[in-house]
Amino acid sequence: MSGKPGYWLAALLLALGVAAAGWTVGDGLQRFKLEDRSVTIKGLAEADVESDFAAWNLTFRRAGSAFADVQQALSEDRARVTRFLTDAGFTADEVEIRPLQVQDAYSREYGAGNQPLRYTGSGMVIVQSARVELVEATALGIDPLIEAGVEIEGGSGPRYQLRGFNEVKPALLAEATRNAREQAEKFAAEAGARIGALRSANQGVIRITGSDGSDWDDGSSRVKRLRVVSTFQYALE
Repeated sequence: MSGKPGYWLAALLLALGVAAAGWTVGDGLQRFKLEDRSVTIKGLAEADVESDFAAWNLTFRRAGSAFADVQQALSEDRARVTRFLTDAGFTADEVEIRPLQVQDAYSREYGAGNQPLRYTGSGMVIVQSARVELVEATALGIDPLIEAGVEIEGGSGPRYQLRGFNEVKPALLAEATRNAREQAEKFAAEAGARIGALRSANQGVIRITGSDGSDWDDGSSRVKRLRVVSTFQYALE
């Protein structure tokens, strides 16, 4: 996945083709002051942008009655996971191997001595990569690990990030400004006036959500939806 500004700008401009669909003068008009001949209006911009980074925590667990057995099983699982990732094409720089952890249930403060499996343990291998498509494809093809007996913790899918946010921000704000200006000009024409100087502007907050329509970004969506509503006040002539 490229991180070059030109790539992001091109992708964003394509997505902005539907940015202001359905956003009319009636939606954007916030305030009209006849006494000082000004109009305050909102401009909308919305775009779908591909994530440029992914993090994937693969956590695996084992339990048993003997410490050495649990530790050995975890060590073998870790080897299977790292081999699976290497075969998928990840480099050593993209894979982080965490130390194994094994706990004795009997040694805990509230541990009961009659538990059938005295030792429980876990391990973790972390993938961090800008090759988002490879991460997604590998996560979807994880069945061989499961079939090999590796107990991957549920819900440990990749989390996608948009680290190049500042590269796409200018184009998004420019679209919101253009949208507001168009609405202001239409309103002024209907009122028999012309748009004058820009008196004030508030760029608003750019919200990042998942492309699935959710109200927040929990990291599970590879495509991020960016939305901004900016507010502008223009003089009327």
